[in-house]
Amino acid sequence: MEYSESNALKKCLLVDDEPSICQTVSFALETEGWSVRSCADLASGRKAATDESFDLALVDLRLGRRSGLDLLPFLRAQQPGVPVVIITAYASIPSAVDAVRRGATDYLRKPFDPIELRRVVAQAGASTGRLRRDGALSVHPALESRVAAVQSLFAKIRKLAQSDTSAILLRGETGTGKGMLAKAMHDLGGGRGAPFTVLACPALSPETLENRLFGRDSGAFAGPVRRAGVSAQAGAGTLFLDEVGDLPLELQARLLRVLREREYERMGDPREGRNAVRIISATSVDLPAAVRAGRFRQDLYYRLSAVDLRIPPLRERIDDLPDLISVFLGELRREMGRGPTGLSSQALARLRTYAWPGNLRELRNVLERVCVLADQDEVRLEDLAGFFDPAEGRQGGVAASSMNDVEAAHIRQVIAQTRTLDEAAKVLGLTGVTLWRKRKKYGL
Repeated sequence: MEYSESNALKKCLLVDDEPSICQTVSFALETEGWSVRSCADLASGRKAATDESFDLALVDLRLGRRSGLDLLPFLRAQQPGVPVVIITAYASIPSAVDAVRRGATDYLRKPFDPIELRRVVAQAGASTGRLRRDGALSVHPALESRVAAVQSLFAKIRKLAQSDTSAILLRGETGTGKGMLAKAMHDLGGGRGAPFTVLACPALSPETLENRLFGRDSGAFAGPVRRAGVSAQAGAGTLFLDEVGDLPLELQARLLRVLREREYERMGDPREGRNAVRIISATSVDLPAAVRAGRFRQDLYYRLSAVDLRIPPLRERIDDLPDLISVFLGELRREMGRGPTGLSSQALARLRTYAWPGNLRELRNVLERVCVLADQDEVRLEDLAGFFDPAEGRQGGVAASSMNDVEAAHIRQVIAQTRTLDEAAKVLGLTGVTLWRKRKKYGL
């Protein structure tokens, strides 16, 4: 969808259950050359956003007993970059300000006149044009939460994205979205024009990993091959070291040198290279314990953890579940060209009782399998049957020490029922690297 600077926003989605507001908005905008599609509730608003593309959304804060804020994650996932203006009564201004913080462009106070409406719409259009020219959104979908502690974490991540901090460590359980957050930091830091390079540390031999990290010269191996490593390729961009806790000891000293001096050598080439890459590392390993056990260099740990951030598991931010579901369902619909737009209250209640040992990755995998089989716009409770056992992952019902036993048994069962490890990883919703690490952890 193209955007023109000359007030070329032509299609508006209006979600409001007051006929008088719909008439006022439609008249004011249609005289300016807009086409307005009015919806009286969240369900019809979601359907409209699924059916066609819009250049602007006006959403009432109160829709009967529902909140218009519940539509925000869906709109951001379905139509990224489209400005959303919240319509609210004067008494709800604090909620409107919160909506702007969570991604809305602006808000309109009731009652409003056509002049005020046109002013807010014009400002929303100008803001969107600037964001589209810059190629990034001011609020990244991966950095939103309803949980106070997580909001504080994401505020730090936004600040770090704009800083010149060269080494950041993300700690958290498997599937908590560490890679997604690293990419968000790269994008929000203006890095879209520079490479975002990912290097998975496990499952590679030391020789292969060294070759990938630092590159090689023609003298290192037979043949005329010459290739720069990802340290050089990343340039002034971002190098994301996934599961850095599994980095072999013999390579940790060389990585430390890159961090300390911004220098590296290609295999077989004595000339030094230099870069200004930002290194974001992620791990699900307890690095302090690995340091004490002699499996990880203490000086490297200190370098990587100049900024040390703990990414909480999904069970600690369960209030974000509705928003995360909306985002994932939007992504899956774009990928598949079909799929449900939401969950019934009973289905959502069931998902809230689950502890999600696989975190965001497990949630997305469950939704993907549901999308393949669901034949309605709304996921029902019966649609979730067989995808997971709520008794195994009930909130507060399983001791932390037994969660590993549950996960190990589940992985063992899936491996036994699939033909290849790649197929098992896909069924589990894991990357090949993560499955390798879990098999190593559980001795499978």
